[in-house]
Amino acid sequence: MFGNKGTVQIYTGDGKGKTTAALGLAIRAAGHGARVVIIQFMKGWNGCGELKILAPLKNITLIHTGASKCIRPGAESEWDAGEAEKGMRFAKKYAAPQMCDMLILDEITWAISHGLLKTEDLLKLIDKKPEQLEIVITGRCAPQELIDRADLVSEIKEIKHPFVQGVKERQGIEY
Repeated sequence: MFGNKGTVQIYTGDGKGKTTAALGLAIRAAGHGARVVIIQFMKGWNGCGELKILAPLKNITLIHTGASKCIRPGAESEWDAGEAEKGMRFAKKYAAPQMCDMLILDEITWAISHGLLKTEDLLKLIDKKPEQLEIVITGRCAPQELIDRADLVSEIKEIKHPFVQGVKERQGIEY
């Protein structure tokens, strides 16, 4: 679909826009007929705008796992770990040959940094990926081993954010 070799892309950093970048790739790829699977880790809420707009698209599958609220470091539960593992099971399923052309693992590095998943498991998935599968990884705190293995890494850095100025989450912008 994307040439002879699928790559591994990472969008990481403390700035806003990692998921947005991945969703832009998903839309671009789907527009060219690619089968795209997006697995959102730690994003179990149903009110996200991407759920509403992507649901009717036949060649994009969106799976979300996790709590309906953000998890603060140190507040992780066994249930959260189970949800992250569920997302990883879906990732392994869709990383198999002929399952999709692009696999987006949204916020998976954040799940790793929270101790809900292991870096080694994601590296194994990358090592076993079909040659032409494009894997897109997002989230804060991407481990160095993952960065070393990727073909493309973009760090999104926060310079200024409305949250710091007291602006609350806004429908259509943050969710």
